[in-house]
Amino acid sequence: MSNIVDPLVERIGARIRGERDRRRWTLAELAEESGVSRAMIHRIERGESSPSAVILGKLSAAFRLSVATLLDPEPESAEERVRRAEAAPQWRDPETGYARRQVSGPGFPAEVAEIRLPAGAEVPYPAAAFAFHRQIIWVLEGHLTFHEGDVVHELDAGDTVELGAPTACVFANSTQRDCRYAVVLVRGEAP
Repeated sequence: MSNIVDPLVERIGARIRGERDRRRWTLAELAEESGVSRAMIHRIERGESSPSAVILGKLSAAFRLSVATLLDPEPESAEERVRRAEAAPQWRDPETGYARRQVSGPGFPAEVAEIRLPAGAEVPYPAAAFAFHRQIIWVLEGHLTFHEGDVVHELDAGDTVELGAPTACVFANSTQRDCRYAVVLVRGEAP
């Protein structure tokens, strides 16, 4: 077993612990709010386990924050406006291979992320992950099957969908090649 600690996993854990501490929540309270086990939250906070996209969605919903907020570090300087591709926070779901690169910085009023969804991958998010946010999904390459509650959107390169009222969603790629899409999120009350 390796003792090498992944700095990103460690940072995500610290961010989750910091959000829990700010709310003065116990592990049990966060587990109750999120539906994620206390043991898993504890392992994530200690940097011992990388959360899946589903778990990040549940934790972000419990905190009423976007997934990007949990993944992106606090800004080091208010003057940082150029974000080099290699320096942008990137995270990969250990279960599905879903990869997320944060395009916008923490101080920008909209959150923009680039997602790569591998062939055959499917990532569900609970309705609460979409509350208090307005989002648009823009497919850049490939094909995305986006389940918005009971409605299914088949999206090809160039297609967009603006999310409606918060509902459980599933991002699915049933093709043989990766799908790349952008998520643009604006904080505020969801429709």
